[in-house]
Formats: sequence, structure tokens, C-alpha cells
Amino acid sequence: MFTPQAKLRTAATAATMAAALIGLGAGAANAADWPPLQEGAYLYSGTNGTGTVTEVDLGDVGTCHTLAQSVRSVQIVDGSASVVLYTGTGCTGSTWASGTLAQSNLSVARLSYRVVPA
Repeated sequence: MFTPQAKLRTAATAATMAAALIGLGAGAANAADWPPLQEGAYLYSGTNGTGTVTEVDLGDVGTCHTLAQSVRSVQIVDGSASVVLYTGTGCTGSTWASGTLAQSNLSVARLSYRVVPA
């Protein structure tokens, strides 16, 4: 059974996550016209969520995927998985990890990725 303090922490965490989603969606839309936030993970060939879209299968944990086209931005909304992107094919080179809530342009093009548990 949860204590009153645990219930308050749970409610506070839920409220913080909701505020982050709302703020991330509204701020990005005003600043750069990103696509609307939606559950899942999406990789884009252009910056600010533009260009060719690759939908990531978040259930395929650990498998390395080499992309047909490099990606320059990422959007992810998921509570249990994140994406690690690599500069080289075959999950080689420098990495960038998304976390479970991200909407970001990448500093350099990425050529492969793998899903990891959060």
C-alpha cells in the first residue's frame, strides 16, 4: 500500500511529465514548426523534424539498424525505451542518446541506431 508521501510523489511526477510534454510541444512548435508530439520514436533526415521520416520500433531492443539515409533530428516520447544514435554505420562512431522524452536537432548526421531500455 502506498503511503501519502509516495502518492504525492507519484502525482508530482505525473504532473511534471505532463507539463514537460505540453511545454516541449508548444515551445518547439513556436520556435521551429516541429511535427506534433506523438508517442513513439521518429528519426528525420532534416533538421526540426523535416525530411524523410523513419519510425523506430521501440520493441526491437538491442538490434543495430543502419539507416538508408542519414538523420539530423529526432523526436521520442516513451516511458520505457530510448534511442542511441551513431555517426557510423553498424552502430560505430560517436553516440548520442535520446532519453525517453526528446525533440532535438543532432549536431552531426547519424547513420545507425539501436533501441535501449530506459
